[in-house]
Amino acid sequence: MNERSRWMLVIVFATAMAWMEAATVVYLRTLVGRIVPHQLDPLPLSVGLGEDELVRELATLIMLLTVGWIAGHSSRSRFGYFLVAFGVWDVFYYVFLKIICGWPNSLLDWDILFLLPLPWWGPVIAPVTIAALMIVTGTLFTQFNQTAQSNLPGRWAWIANLIGALLALFVFMADAIRVMGNGSEAVRTMLPTAFNWPLFLIATMLLAAPAADIFLRFVRSRQVMILNNH
Repeated sequence: MNERSRWMLVIVFATAMAWMEAATVVYLRTLVGRIVPHQLDPLPLSVGLGEDELVRELATLIMLLTVGWIAGHSSRSRFGYFLVAFGVWDVFYYVFLKIICGWPNSLLDWDILFLLPLPWWGPVIAPVTIAALMIVTGTLFTQFNQTAQSNLPGRWAWIANLIGALLALFVFMADAIRVMGNGSEAVRTMLPTAFNWPLFLIATMLLAAPAADIFLRFVRSRQVMILNNH
């Protein structure tokens, strides 16, 4: 099976998984009366599903990592297919939520993105932007020349990416971090009011460093190949 076929199968799997995830989330939010997450008491404890939800999120990550491992045949391609799977899953998760329950109303609606280690909050467009970047990066990792060392991102690109990831995590968890000194109840009931767009944009640009680096390296290698052929 060639890389394009592997890429397509990963997308099919991630899209199907996104429907399952969206349907499950709708069931859970209907159960607790929180189709729209940004409202008073966004994470109610009355139905006792807190620990189950945390395990479900962990299981989701394991599934995405597993499909990346199965689809890839090197550490680089496995990581790339994981990125593709994660990005497609996240984008279509919101598409299917809209189809199933009519939410989100816009890309600027607040959502609880994750619960580990603290609740992540952000407008829908924020995780979708990162997910799209993951799809692009994973595609570059899996569909371009995987054997040439010159086509691998440099160390500084990875350092920039790590800094961007930490900044993005901080932006998503900033409000939870701010109130965590007041106890778990304050973290659970906290509702964000503002999103740090400038810092998020910086984080996104840093996250894009490996994709930009590998693309530029590929373009340069193609230019050298063309010159050598002439």
